[in-house]
Amino acid sequence: METSLDSLTALRRDWHWRCHRTGSCEAAARFRDAHPTLPLTGVDDLGDLVGALEVHGGRSMLERAAIVQAMLVDAADAEIRRALLQTLLPGVISVCRRLRFGQGVTSESGEFVGLALATTSEILAQWAGEDRPYAALDVLSALRGRLRRWILREKESAAIPTAAAATWAEPVSLDVRLAAYLGGPHERLARLTYQRVYDERPWQALANAEHVSIPALQNELQFFARRYLV
Repeated sequence: METSLDSLTALRRDWHWRCHRTGSCEAAARFRDAHPTLPLTGVDDLGDLVGALEVHGGRSMLERAAIVQAMLVDAADAEIRRALLQTLLPGVISVCRRLRFGQGVTSESGEFVGLALATTSEILAQWAGEDRPYAALDVLSALRGRLRRWILREKESAAIPTAAAATWAEPVSLDVRLAAYLGGPHERLARLTYQRVYDERPWQALANAEHVSIPALQNELQFFARRYLV
């Protein structure tokens, strides 16, 4: 768990740095104004908001659920979306534990946690504006489903022998190795890697074409490179 704890520590340090800044205060003010019926007394910034959503934050379970529901509605605001991700961190790690941190697919638990965090961010961005009474449970359920499908795809891919695998004992150029995966289960990742390395396509352009976030795409390609190319 060392690597995953390191990534979580970095995320929490980032939150500690930003949660009381001016942008956080302004986002909290917008959120209060947009949802006057929510129990937001004493919430002066997003750090206060995340604190209010903790079990001992002074709000009932129903009140916390209503606040999270409103946060997803307002998740087009990057500050609110970041606060929502911070709120969901314990649930994200719980999902990773239930899936055994991708055991049998990933060599390090930190890789799986990074993928889970990127996938959660992607879900929040995709669902921004949706009004879901059980927003937290819905997001975590969607995360669990996406990660399970990813694990199954990786296991199926690993079970398929590739003729090129035996040739890696001798030095082979990267473009030749990538070409060997065309027509197989890793064709998409090989193609994207080629476009990034040889065509020098920007991350944003690749992510837009794949309809995913840049962190999610980077995690996919890094995992592909570590497992199949290095």
